[in-house]
Amino acid sequence: MCTYCGCESIEVIGRFMAEHTDIINAAGVLRRACREGDPAQVAAAVQEVETLLHPHTRNEEDGLFTVMRRQEEFVDHIDSLCGEHITLDEQLEAIKQGDHALVDTFIHDLRHHVEREDNGLFPASAIALEGPDWAEVESLTAPPPS
Repeated sequence: MCTYCGCESIEVIGRFMAEHTDIINAAGVLRRACREGDPAQVAAAVQEVETLLHPHTRNEEDGLFTVMRRQEEFVDHIDSLCGEHITLDEQLEAIKQGDHALVDTFIHDLRHHVEREDNGLFPASAIALEGPDWAEVESLTAPPPS
């Protein structure tokens, strides 16, 4: 998590960062389940990761990424992050289908992706976006589950 610029004090960014932590923690449970080899545990762990990951990436793409994409200097980076979202979904689906050996790659790619957002895009967004932009990001982002 970024701690040097204060971007986590922006409500939606702080939420995304907290969600990253929850997703990574759930991925750790998935890794342990895959190593133990109990299909029921793996299925439950995959479900937990999906429950956290899918709304999170949708909110990033629908909210922050949509608004930031209007600035040309961020388009390629955002496209790359969206591609990583797809790759993570594909990897998680493969694990769900029984390719448990993929779990270490999934977690490596997940951590790399989170690093790129927490220490790259999120701090950049704190500089690049202004009050009305943040209001729009909030309006495009679904509220957290209760």
